[in-house]
Amino acid sequence: MKHLNLILALVLAAGFIFFGVQKFGETNLIFSIIAERSGIELFEPLIRRLTGIAELVTALLLLIPATRKLGILAAIGVLVGAIGFHLSSWLGINVPGIGHGLFLTAVLMLVLSLFLASRVLRRL
Repeated sequence: MKHLNLILALVLAAGFIFFGVQKFGETNLIFSIIAERSGIELFEPLIRRLTGIAELVTALLLLIPATRKLGILAAIGVLVGAIGFHLSSWLGINVPGIGHGLFLTAVLMLVLSLFLASRVLRRL
């Protein structure tokens, strides 16, 4: 069962890498929508890039066994933030031009993160 923890960590890290690298392109539809609807211009590009850094650091922490617990906490924090924005009027669950798949992916990743946290914390 120890291998399941590693597999979960690898799957989550892959997800964070996938979404993290997308934050460093020219623009990002998600953060453009949030900036427009909130009136806070810092979302595009500053907060977008900081979010990408947070996602990539989270992936790195998940990949290193000695920092995996910190990575799990970071994953939960990043995903709760993402889900929070999807539940806000600034973004919504059904994102224009994307649909609801991004929200569902964030929920699935949060469930996996919480499951991994329960497995790791149970051993303490």
